[in-house]
Amino acid sequence: MPGESCVAKEARGLGFFEKYLTIWVLLCIALGIGLGRVAPGAAKFLDGLSVTVGGAPVISVPIAVCLFFMMFPIMVKIDFAEVLKAGRSARPVGLTLLVNWAVKPFTMYAIALLFLGFLFRGLIGAEATDVVKLPLGLDLPVGAEYGSGTVVLGSGGVKMLSVPLWRSYLAGCILLGIAPCTAMVLVWGFLARGNDGHTLVMVAINSLAMLVLYGPLGGFLLGVGRLPVPWQALVLSIGVYVALPLATGFATRKLIVRARGEAWFREKFLHLLTPVTIVALLATLVLLFSFKGDTILANPLTIVWIAVPLFIQTVLIFALTYGLARLLKFRYEDAAPSAMIGASNHFEVAIATATMLFGLSSGAALATVVGVLIEVPVMLMLVRICLRTRSRFPAAAASDNVVGRER
Repeated sequence: MPGESCVAKEARGLGFFEKYLTIWVLLCIALGIGLGRVAPGAAKFLDGLSVTVGGAPVISVPIAVCLFFMMFPIMVKIDFAEVLKAGRSARPVGLTLLVNWAVKPFTMYAIALLFLGFLFRGLIGAEATDVVKLPLGLDLPVGAEYGSGTVVLGSGGVKMLSVPLWRSYLAGCILLGIAPCTAMVLVWGFLARGNDGHTLVMVAINSLAMLVLYGPLGGFLLGVGRLPVPWQALVLSIGVYVALPLATGFATRKLIVRARGEAWFREKFLHLLTPVTIVALLATLVLLFSFKGDTILANPLTIVWIAVPLFIQTVLIFALTYGLARLLKFRYEDAAPSAMIGASNHFEVAIATATMLFGLSSGAALATVVGVLIEVPVMLMLVRICLRTRSRFPAAAASDNVVGRER
């Protein structure tokens, strides 16, 4: 089993914040909605603190800060030396990459289009519209058509794009579908008693793959969905929200290990970071929902309409990967994390990209937040399925399952 000695030991189970993440998310939804109703000017002021390019707001400073602190603790946990050992588990790594990048983005698009564009379209509102940012660098006159949208004049005299609301939700689902694997997958893999080394390697490989594949896949699928394709913003979002914390995390890890040693880094430093990602995520959710409060209160089933295709996609990808792993006669210790990695989403990057591309108050941003809402309960359900079916897979050799005995 590759790199067991270097596997992060913090993934021993759900901590206080992670265990009750669904509850915290619900509380933040309520707080955000309340803020939007009681003090709508406060949230709008915060959203106005943005970096503009060519007169158009591109990066919300408060959101950028929150999202950096979401991503940094994830990146600093990764031991990139493990990537070099991935060849020892070539088949599990190959299956995971195949499902994550050649299957999952397209099934997400198809399932979301079926439900949001057809089955639920009337329930969402066939004529309902959403106002999103214009693609970076695009300057069209008011009233001009772009894709399926129309250029309108938003608040503050900024040109925006009015698109069908269901298409905005579709965009958020697409951004989730092309963002595989989060740090939380280390927890899911551990709870399922999987191969921690394989899980950690795939976290690293997916982070690197996203630098190359996230932009092209996102642009292609958003274009197929007749939505704006802001290529510059996609590249910028990867740079700001993946490359920057990736480089910072790598440098931080290297410096701390050199100065204080590997044991201090894992036993002391990582524990200090445990709540940082969750706190930053929750702060982001408060801001996001402060803008969507009116929409949710007017139609609380909106969350359900978005959650249904996301839930089906998660279960489908898990079943596909888990089933293929069994057909390929993988050990259970490799099959379980492979399926978990495919099923889970890197929702931090999805939220960041949706916010940058379409705006903090967009339906696309709301759709990515729904992904956070269902992540914990759905993944815990899949962990239970893995544990109940582990006897159907070949058992690992005793020498390969040291970590499993330690649990």
